Amino acid sequence: MNLHLEAAMGRRVLVAGVGMIPFAKPGKSDTYNVMGERAIRAAVEDAGISYALVQQAYAGYVYGDSTSGQAALYSVGITGIPVVNVNNNCATGSTALWLAKQAVEAGIVECAIAVGFEQMRPGALVKHWVGDRPSPTTRFDAVLDELHGIDESLPRAAQLFGGAGIEYVEKYGADPAFFAKIAVKSRTHAANNPYSVFRTPITEQEVLDSPHIFGPVTRLQACPPTCGAGAAILCSEEFARRHGLNPEVAIKAQAFVSDTEESFEPKSMIELVGAGMTRRASRQVYEAAGVDPKDIRVVELHDCFTVNEALTYEALALCEEGGAEKFVADGQNTYGGQVVVGPSGGLMSKGHPLGATGLAQCTELVWQLRGKSDARQVEGVNLALQHNLGLGGVGVVTLYEKLS
Repeated sequence: MNLHLEAAMGRRVLVAGVGMIPFAKPGKSDTYNVMGERAIRAAVEDAGISYALVQQAYAGYVYGDSTSGQAALYSVGITGIPVVNVNNNCATGSTALWLAKQAVEAGIVECAIAVGFEQMRPGALVKHWVGDRPSPTTRFDAVLDELHGIDESLPRAAQLFGGAGIEYVEKYGADPAFFAKIAVKSRTHAANNPYSVFRTPITEQEVLDSPHIFGPVTRLQACPPTCGAGAAILCSEEFARRHGLNPEVAIKAQAFVSDTEESFEPKSMIELVGAGMTRRASRQVYEAAGVDPKDIRVVELHDCFTVNEALTYEALALCEEGGAEKFVADGQNTYGGQVVVGPSGGLMSKGHPLGATGLAQCTELVWQLRGKSDARQVEGVNLALQHNLGLGGVGVVTLYEKLS
């Protein structure tokens, strides 16, 4: 048992309200502050409280000037509360959620909000601070360079996850075409989600025929640059009673980890892109909650590339090591199977506005546990698992439970 996780699990944290806005392509959205405001207002309305009752705020975004969080929050209320701006790569939203949860769980506050937003630009992710300082991903680049070389004309993330795909295929003798089936599944799920960017179904052949990027990764196997926002209001049980609230969902367990030396030695692309972080975080959560991963019926995971979704099935222990191809072929990752993965459409189809992703995942799972997900509702859901990953690195796994 992780001692820090054990010590922290004292006071139950309830999810009082959630909210998000439909995701959009770059250039088709409101500005970041307006998107953030809309998500905050939606969460406040969902919780049924006044924003004046929120005691702390954690605002997550990757691309934006300092104090962008205040710009979004001030549009809802200028109440003098602490506002912490958070940047933790693609797991920024879940990092903000983790901080809000810690504050409530520790008794520092009774009610906190986590909001995430991103106003992205078209095209692949790029490093904005280069030339006069070292890259924070220098260790990762060194492993990629040694194992595959670095092609400066290609997106770095695609090379990292594509390299992991190459390793997986070689290690387990998998047919790389199975990754394309994951993209098809994601679009099928997204068709029922009005918040998703891409809702038109696609075929496996269309995925395979889309422009090749690196390794088994084609364009339709990579998440798109996206703009959007999401928010969640967390509170204590005492706060809920005092204000006449009846939240239906609680955070049962949560773990936050970063890399260990195993991410870099022995050199493995699979470990480099976060499989080890996911394994450690999920095991901490399962142990703390006393839950068997095979009992979980719905998961929102970090499918930034189809390769990473396949790796994450195994790292979350949804299937055995090397079993992802069969898991997909048998339809165990969708409705009618063992677990519905990404009912929202996931990062692949719903979109991946970096700062908002973790809060959007939270929102979808809370809706699922409330039974309010309309055509994409998973039946018999009492537990819901969230996985959010950021290279650099950070891994956050959160388990939600439906309250009786």
